[in-house]
Amino acid sequence: MIRAAGLCKRYGSQDALRSLDLHVPAGELFVLLGSNGAGKTTAMNLFATLLRPTAGEAFIGGHDVVAEPMAAKAELGYLPDAPALYERLTGSEFLEFVSDLRGIRDRGRVGELLDVFDLQDAARKLIGDYSLGMRKRVALAAAILHRPRALLLDEPTGGLDPRSARVVKDLIPALCSEGVAVLMATHVLEVAEPLADRVGILHEGSLVACGTVDGIMGQTDVASLEDAFLAATAP
Repeated sequence: MIRAAGLCKRYGSQDALRSLDLHVPAGELFVLLGSNGAGKTTAMNLFATLLRPTAGEAFIGGHDVVAEPMAAKAELGYLPDAPALYERLTGSEFLEFVSDLRGIRDRGRVGELLDVFDLQDAARKLIGDYSLGMRKRVALAAAILHRPRALLLDEPTGGLDPRSARVVKDLIPALCSEGVAVLMATHVLEVAEPLADRVGILHEGSLVACGTVDGIMGQTDVASLEDAFLAATAP
């Protein structure tokens, strides 16, 4: 559902992403782990059609993101690390706006997601008055409004209070159980370890380890994902 083959992004002489090979099938949560600057957001933006690859290919639902960007985006939901929202709209107005853009005829979908994300009380408040947690929740609601088959999540729990983080962490396995392929980028090991079906460790633009949590710990002969991450990214 989400696939990369030799995917590269270069800025001048600097390689932000080097020859990424990746496949996330339907129903799987794949977590890209990496320090700041490792290439996680670059990879997400390539899949989301926000960047054009220097080399290689990326596919969403079988659609090449360069040759068929609109078809790829129709299959995709994306939550960036810092979502850009219309602050002079209320939460419900924003979701209704996205619903209209997506051509969604199910008018009950907005109310359903306001319930899921515990936003009913804030639905008529301006987004400009929202906390960070509320902003991320309404942005995630917008990302899954059209029931995408693939979902990109860039640091979805970053800066969230425990209640908001729990809402997000509970939702991800539920989406996977419905057959959604989820690619999540984070540097927070405590988020990745209990949720991930598979993990890939990015270091300086390269995928240096890939597998289940237990498999990666076995490859590096350590007892925790933290130790495996440190071993895989050691100078």
